[in-house]
Amino acid sequence: MIDLKVIHLNTYDGNGGAGRACLRLSDALTANGIDSKVLVYYKFGQNPKIDTFSKSPIQKAKAVYNILSERYYAKWLSKSVKTPFSLQWFGRSIKNHPAVKNADIIHLHWINHGFLTPKFLAELDELEKPIVWTFHDSNAFTGGCHVRYGCENFHQQCGNCPILKISNNDDFSHKTWLRKQKAYTKLNFHIIAPSNWMAKSVKFSSLLGTRKASVIPNTIETKIFKPYVKSEAKKILKIDPEKFVLMSGFMPSKNDKHKGTPYLIEALEILSRRSGIKKENIELVIFGNKDNAEMPEFPFKTTFLGTISNDEHLAKCYSAADAFITPSLEDNLPNTVMESLACATPVIAFTTGGIPDMVKHMQNGYLAAYENAEDLANGIEWLYHRPNKEELQKAARLSILTHFSEEVIAAEHIHLYETLIDLQPK
Repeated sequence: MIDLKVIHLNTYDGNGGAGRACLRLSDALTANGIDSKVLVYYKFGQNPKIDTFSKSPIQKAKAVYNILSERYYAKWLSKSVKTPFSLQWFGRSIKNHPAVKNADIIHLHWINHGFLTPKFLAELDELEKPIVWTFHDSNAFTGGCHVRYGCENFHQQCGNCPILKISNNDDFSHKTWLRKQKAYTKLNFHIIAPSNWMAKSVKFSSLLGTRKASVIPNTIETKIFKPYVKSEAKKILKIDPEKFVLMSGFMPSKNDKHKGTPYLIEALEILSRRSGIKKENIELVIFGNKDNAEMPEFPFKTTFLGTISNDEHLAKCYSAADAFITPSLEDNLPNTVMESLACATPVIAFTTGGIPDMVKHMQNGYLAAYENAEDLANGIEWLYHRPNKEELQKAARLSILTHFSEEVIAAEHIHLYETLIDLQPK
């Protein structure tokens, strides 16, 4: 192994799935002998392992201005939909920052919200270093959206965007596509897709379909997200150890397309009406940052845990559940699914995005037909009646240790880094 200095660039420090995935990867690389650092545009927390471009009061104020401006203008130009969209009008140059200039590998992650515009991305090519970019969502190869749903405009040159209020062939999505195309012709980078679904999406894109891409999943802290005795974990949450516990994550409103909440509600209502299901024996547990008063009503007793900031406690919450349910309609490689499986809790989900890379049907969970609430209920009922649940639990944990552990994922990244450095002109 050669000595490597890797700098990971992300907009935020652990705020969101991409931030967590970025930090987990950096920690895994460090544990495997790599000089790996995370540098973010705006730092909320106090983690000493994470540095920031915005240290001084003036730099922080500028970052806040860029972030808020980017989000405000995108919201102003978009319809009242909950699909995130980025214009990438605001940003800053980072090519002269010492940590960026001194790195052997520049590893990009999520760089929206006023951080790197296409123009400032293209500048990085001047450093003549290998650049790797992990796609945590679809924005890099679209005209602005982060979640595509059924839209295929990115196969062409975007335009006629279903998200924008003013939509035509030359709308802001098409203009953004053109800016990205101009930048990408100047920037040489290698794509990492955390899931096979993301890699396939990239190949269909008009912007990056001919670029090289490697499928390397995200990783997880397997020594933190680990199984606890379910009966003891349930007691910690003050839940009857005999209850069959269903867990789900943050519940947006019924109108939020991305997370599929209406399908979960419908599936639970279907389940509650089935013979052989004792409603009093089932409890639903929900964690996340949504106020209880805004939650929809569920047909089973429901416990709201609120936001859980301590990962060890979160692992105990996963362990308390007999099943984790995610009704998401489009997701790259969701952290919650990986965390649940690492804690030996089977996952019930739709067959969508990168979830099938982690959940194997009837082996460590259940993959329901897409947007089929009836089949989602079938998955819960299947697990509810399964006599030997311990086999599924062991398979869930083993799947993470085998394919997503820190050692496995760090080794795949190191191999890619070394390959790219070998290809650099001598």
